[in-house]
Amino acid sequence: MPEGKILVVDDEQRQREIYRDILQSEGYEAETATSGEAALKMLAQNRFDLVITDLNMAGMTGLQLLSEIVVDDPTIAVMMITGYPSIKSAVEATRKGVYQYLEKPVDRDTLLSVVDEVFQRLATLRRTIIGDSPATKAMMRMILKVAPSAHTVLILGESGTGKELVAREIHQHSPRRDRPFLAVNCAALTETLLESELFGHEKGSFTDAHQMKRGVFERAHQSTLFLDEIGDTSLGMQAKILRVLQEREFFRVGGTEPLKTDVRIISATNRNLEQRVKEGKFREDLYYRLNVIPIICPPLRERGDDIEILAHHFMRKAALVAGRRVEGISAEALAALRAYAWPGNIRQLEWAMERAVVLGETDGVELPDLPPEILQATSAAPPPAGIAAAIGTAPAPPIASGPEPIITEGSWEEHEKAKIMEALQRSGGNITRAAQLLGMTFRTLQYRLEKFGIKRP
Repeated sequence: MPEGKILVVDDEQRQREIYRDILQSEGYEAETATSGEAALKMLAQNRFDLVITDLNMAGMTGLQLLSEIVVDDPTIAVMMITGYPSIKSAVEATRKGVYQYLEKPVDRDTLLSVVDEVFQRLATLRRTIIGDSPATKAMMRMILKVAPSAHTVLILGESGTGKELVAREIHQHSPRRDRPFLAVNCAALTETLLESELFGHEKGSFTDAHQMKRGVFERAHQSTLFLDEIGDTSLGMQAKILRVLQEREFFRVGGTEPLKTDVRIISATNRNLEQRVKEGKFREDLYYRLNVIPIICPPLRERGDDIEILAHHFMRKAALVAGRRVEGISAEALAALRAYAWPGNIRQLEWAMERAVVLGETDGVELPDLPPEILQATSAAPPPAGIAAAIGTAPAPPIASGPEPIITEGSWEEHEKAKIMEALQRSGGNITRAAQLLGMTFRTLQYRLEKFGIKRP
């Protein structure tokens, strides 16, 4: 039986009953409302996943109902049906976030096809973007709203808030989903390597160019390209990226013939681009080209309702990798997680739960299993006795001597990198031992070594 609850809103009794009967015949749970006002009362009392509403109704119109729904719960999908279509109303409905705009008469197959697609997309999104806070719901709604278009999207947010995950979801819900999603971290490459990665190069264009290489702008033709950390690119590189956005063409390094590309650009940054424009470090024309549709990834401290949900998710994920049975998280540990400011955002929470699962000695995550910075920041308990008991070795001094440093916004990655480097020094370059000291899995540490460009001593 299909999962999902639908509310049909129409002031014509026969019309709403026809839609309800069609949906119920396919196994959907469907109810009806006689007006927009009645629909809002039902939405306040019950959870619906989809609202199918007429556009022109006595009293509150479909557009007004849509506006109210988007404010109250942006994860509810809205379909609008009208017997009096107009370009103006269609544009306004699309701008406000309507999922589908259909003209009467709507036949059975069309209705069921669209409804089925709505629930498939909602299910995928809710499995990936985890959380129930208003900020998360607003972000999910924006993903569904902008995905069908080809517009450029700029994702803003602190490090660790899941910007690439949002970009991937936009791609997965777009008409380009059958093509590969390509991503480039602009801050991870030198100027020369970044230019070659983006635009490709011709054979012999520089010393090590032994053969022709296709860049991501070429490989992402008719697909989506994610440019992460776009705020860290040089002014010269920004000019070249701008040309692609304006002209839809580019040159390979060493090439003389322009190459056309149909690529959707989604970029992301943890920097304040408006401030960098004022400082002369980012091109104003490129900023406006990238910032057609901005999406903000809220920091974890603004997603208080999501911390417990995410913590359990990461706990189950870490337990599966570690081959451990972990039943849950104690009330004291949950209280500490909620009270912490999370300067490293979701990434830091994931690492904390990985550590707790690996170091824990019971069938649940307890307060002493949490990282020292969380315990000290919340004054919930003294730091754990040490990592030695968990890894079966003689006691060793803590990785960071003295009191745990106060971690400010934006400094978590530096703090994380320093911890990893100290653990590698203590383990003599042994990754397995360093991972145990840090409370990470071997694979997680390998990933972070590659990410930060850290080489074993």
